[in-house]
Amino acid sequence: MAEKKTENFITIPDDYTGYPVDKFSIPKHYEEDLESVLIPNGLVLDRTERLARDIFENLDHSKPLACLCVLKGGYQFFSDLQTRIQNLNANSNKSCQMSLDFIRLKSYEDDKSTGTVRVIGSDDLSSLAGKNVLIVEDLIDTGRTMQKLLNHLAQFNPFSVNVCTLLVKRTTRSIGYRPDYVGFEIPDRFVVGYAVDYNEYFRDLKHICIINDKGKKKYAMKK
Repeated sequence: MAEKKTENFITIPDDYTGYPVDKFSIPKHYEEDLESVLIPNGLVLDRTERLARDIFENLDHSKPLACLCVLKGGYQFFSDLQTRIQNLNANSNKSCQMSLDFIRLKSYEDDKSTGTVRVIGSDDLSSLAGKNVLIVEDLIDTGRTMQKLLNHLAQFNPFSVNVCTLLVKRTTRSIGYRPDYVGFEIPDRFVVGYAVDYNEYFRDLKHICIINDKGKKKYAMKK
C-alpha cells in the first residue's frame, strides 16, 4: 500500500461521559448493565465509510487484497468495512482482486487482558503469500495481541500487511504499537457492543457502550 496517515482518527477525550442509555434503542436485557453510550451506531458506520475510502485510495491495486478478520469481536466491523471497500472496488476506475480470510485469538477474561495470546482457530492462511493483507480488528488495547498476530502472519510471506482497527485505547499498558488505520481513540474504559464482547455477551448490542460495574459482575466468568 502507498503512504497513509497513521494519526488520522477521531479522539474521544478522557472526560467524555457519552450519551444517556435511555435515549437509545438498547436491548431490554442490557438496559441496567450499561453506564453510557460512548459511540452511537450511526457514527460508527459513517466513520467506517471514511476508513474504507482511505484504505481503497492507498491500495497498490496491482496486487490482490486479502482482508483478514480477527474473530470474534471484529466480525461486525469487518463486514461493514469490507462491504464498503467492495463497493468502491466495483464502482471506481481502478480495482483489484479481493479475498476474505479469518483468524481467531484469545487474550481476555472478564475485563482484563491475560497478558498471553492464544491462536485458537484459523483457516489455511498460505493463500496470503504475495498479497496485500488488510487485518481488520475491533479493538487495540495493549497491542500485544496484534503483535502476536503479525508475527504469526510473517511465516506466510505476504507482500504487505496493514492493520485497520475500529478502536484504540489510550492506556499505560500499551507496548507502543499503533495500527495503520484507526476509527476512534478512546479512554481506557471497558467497552462493549457492535460485536465487542464481555465474556461473549453484548455482541447483540449495536452501539458501542461502556459497561457498568453491575454488568461486569452479572456477566463475569464463573470460577
